Amino acid sequence: MGFYSEQVVPRIINVVCGVKEAQHLRRRVCEGLEGDVLEIGFGSGLNVPFYPEAVTRVEAIDPSDVGWKLAGKRLAATRVHVERAGLDGQALPFADDSFDAALSTWALCTIPDADAALREVRRVLKPGGTLHFLEHGLAPADDESVRRWQHRLDPLEQRLMDGCHLTRPVVDMLTAAGFVITDLDVFYEKGAPKPMGADSLGIAVSPG
Repeated sequence: MGFYSEQVVPRIINVVCGVKEAQHLRRRVCEGLEGDVLEIGFGSGLNVPFYPEAVTRVEAIDPSDVGWKLAGKRLAATRVHVERAGLDGQALPFADDSFDAALSTWALCTIPDADAALREVRRVLKPGGTLHFLEHGLAPADDESVRRWQHRLDPLEQRLMDGCHLTRPVVDMLTAAGFVITDLDVFYEKGAPKPMGADSLGIAVSPG
């Protein structure tokens, strides 16, 4: 990782993903979390203020040292015990069936092998555990014009945002990893260009 990836991108993400318009989405995706929670793509801790009272512990996975430093004030203000427990969502350092729930917000777009990361999340979730997700990805099939723009812009997006993809099919990836989606809202994020703001928000269950 070079200077741009290590020092600049985490700060850009902290600003872009911390805008007011995103806060109500973070509140929505965190609703219902409880017990021991795994968060992949923790970044600068933008979800921390929205952890419900029922959350007792969060194990945070993220490769960015800068992001963790930027999270300092949010971590200091929460009663939830949050520990940075790993750098790589593709190889989680936990035993099977370790967590009650997992959280992923705008993270699957950047993990190099997101399919492997989802299999790992499912492995460490208890039977019946839930993955709360808020991800951007490939636009709905009936919006072909947006999909064309996503494919055109994807190489540029990857260069500018350190590997972020615009064209990953979030719902298909979740089901391929063995999750059962029980709640789903697909929409364009307010204030974002459609190719960058095709969001999926919901809950996926890891079957027993």
